[in-house]
Amino acid sequence: MMSRTKSTLIQDIYFKKTSEIKSSVSEVECYICGKGLQDGYRITAKTLPNGMALFCHVHYLLQ
Repeated sequence: MMSRTKSTLIQDIYFKKTSEIKSSVSEVECYICGKGLQDGYRITAKTLPNGMALFCHVHYLLQ
């Protein structure tokens, strides 16, 4: 049996011409219900007119 992680992170890394690296991290969770990978939900990003949002497998089809 595989053990489950207690938290899930998504990270964006930005490279510049200088040696400085900036990154940001946030949990992966549904924009509607707040459920995430830690709850056993599948998460998918969807581009909307006002930007990108993450949805669980339940709410993705409703958008």
